[in-house]
Amino acid sequence: MARGWMIGVLVETPGEPQPTRHFYAVLKADRARAEWAAADLALCVGAIASSPFGGMEPVEAVGALSDGAVALLGLGEGGMRALGTDWPRRWLSRSQATEES
Repeated sequence: MARGWMIGVLVETPGEPQPTRHFYAVLKADRARAEWAAADLALCVGAIASSPFGGMEPVEAVGALSDGAVALLGLGEGGMRALGTDWPRRWLSRSQATEES
């Protein structure tokens, strides 16, 4: 079972023509709870998209965090960290990172 999740959230930023996907590392074993926690954190950036865009859901788990990523990010149980808008391949397990690239 995963200890934590990488979550992608589509955020509608004022002045931008389309939603931007922001990534969050969330150390919660339950995927749904991790998605809700990331959505709450994303609200600090802007409104969450109300519908899918470009084949992406407004809030979705991208993949499980590797143990190494959890350690490097310094996440404690229930911890969260915003990782920006670049694809978070560094923080995912090797098999997940290669599937997406």
